[in-house]
Amino acid sequence: MINNKFYVIDAHCHVYPEQIAEKAAKATGDFYGEMPFGKGTIADLTENGKKAGIDKFIVQSVATTKAQVRKINEFIAREVGEHPDTLIGLGTMHPESDDIVADFEHLKSLGLHGVKLHPDIQGFKIDDYRCLKIYELCERDNMPILMHTGDYRYDFSNPNRLIPILKIYNGLTVVGAHFGGWSIWEEASKELFDIPNLVVDCSSSLSYIEPKISAEIIRRYGAHRVLFGTDYPLHSPQNEMSILLSLGFSDEEYKKIFSENAKRVYKL
Repeated sequence: MINNKFYVIDAHCHVYPEQIAEKAAKATGDFYGEMPFGKGTIADLTENGKKAGIDKFIVQSVATTKAQVRKINEFIAREVGEHPDTLIGLGTMHPESDDIVADFEHLKSLGLHGVKLHPDIQGFKIDDYRCLKIYELCERDNMPILMHTGDYRYDFSNPNRLIPILKIYNGLTVVGAHFGGWSIWEEASKELFDIPNLVVDCSSSLSYIEPKISAEIIRRYGAHRVLFGTDYPLHSPQNEMSILLSLGFSDEEYKKIFSENAKRVYKL
């Protein structure tokens, strides 16, 4: 808890089994040209998060092949089961799966609270026809999707791909990571801010953007549609927290950003 008044949920954390965590964290860092802050393990996440005043962590990982989907989801569910007071889990899916429906039902049976997709790393476009069954199932069962969005280097997850899906599946809640557009933060926010079934998180954003611009982006979406997230292990929870607290929002707005929005979106 921050200042004895803000309960904090970190809504965007990547974690890995200990035996591969260092390698996996480095690979993610290499993708973005970053040196990861953390080790990518549950123990390191909770240790650094608690120092920053974070109370709970929404954890996930990304399946880079269809064969990884169930193993990753079982790993996340197992860790949540061992740390129920600290962790909330999201599952992963892959559009090349041999049985998307069965993978989705398995994910739900594990008690996971949403689906994480990363088009740029998984190698598909948001509006790829192979993904439509995933969106249909998530919309049907009111299962939110945490979607990596944006990258100036590629054309997988930018607003031109996201907007048609949000409009077609207008009962689907998507959490657009990185203010809806990593590396194209301001541009993306101007294209996405008025789409009602999109909320965003501030992960992998605050460290790159001028504070004034970050505040403008949050105002554009509205504090009721922004979730706090660090993108651990890429970034320091304490640093991300410090930047956000410097932006001058009201206590009521910070309460929404730090936890109330995540509770609403993920039905916690």
